[in-house]
Amino acid sequence: MDWDDVRMFLAVARTGQILAASRRLGVNHATLSRRMTTLEQRLNTRLIVRRTNGCELTAEGEVFLHAAERMEAEMLRAQSAIGRVDSAIAGTVRIGAPDGFGVAFLAPRLGQLIARHPELRLQLVPVPRSFSLSQREADIAITLERPEQGRLISAKLIDYSLGLYASRDYVAASKSLDDVEALRDHPRIGYVEDLIFTASLDFTSEVMRNWNASFEISTAIGQTEAVRSGAGIGILHDYIARQYPELVRLLPGTSIKRSYWTTYHETARDLVRVRTVIEFLQEIVQANRSMFL
Repeated sequence: MDWDDVRMFLAVARTGQILAASRRLGVNHATLSRRMTTLEQRLNTRLIVRRTNGCELTAEGEVFLHAAERMEAEMLRAQSAIGRVDSAIAGTVRIGAPDGFGVAFLAPRLGQLIARHPELRLQLVPVPRSFSLSQREADIAITLERPEQGRLISAKLIDYSLGLYASRDYVAASKSLDDVEALRDHPRIGYVEDLIFTASLDFTSEVMRNWNASFEISTAIGQTEAVRSGAGIGILHDYIARQYPELVRLLPGTSIKRSYWTTYHETARDLVRVRTVIEFLQEIVQANRSMFL
């Protein structure tokens, strides 16, 4: 079996499209399509169902995907053993991150890494409700919890805190902001409940039973902007809220703690570009540790 065919299959499986896979691999999409047909003929089975909007793996394709990933891992280990694995810090690394951390913290700082390694290409994408590292929707994911399943490597990146905030103008025009129960008389901002994709985001109950937000926004940045506008009281990330002097921290004794984790698939263990990005994330977080707590 030709390893290049297997490598191309992995790209199709992970992108879900022959066109997207061809772009990632730098080959003509017609050539890639023919290679997939050849691979299926050699295996005497159908691996992918080709549709106008992309590709889906058949049951046999799912089985072969696991085998192909094992082959990929062995290839990386073999290349590492002879000193030929990804020695240049170059190529694309996709980072999936929650919008608050990705937009407010990473986006202004990742340019430093590009300056160090001009041949490195970074992609920063939001973490959606359903996210697959095994299918390479990202090379590195910043998660709110440590994944417990899958062939993944995780490490805690940083603990962070959240607190109650309102705009300075809102506080000046309001009364009874001295305790949690008094907050029931004020409009509250929170997440869209049916879009909460992890228990770590369901933190309003740690402040007040039945938060019952009158204004629900599915992103941390959106909530911050709503609170800044004076729309009400929200539970915001301290490291984001501290950037805005017009925001006032309410009830300083009320604080919520959470953590960020770095996670990547074990088959990327030997990729220098992935390790370089992981180390840079740890570096910039430690350099700004005081922001998070």
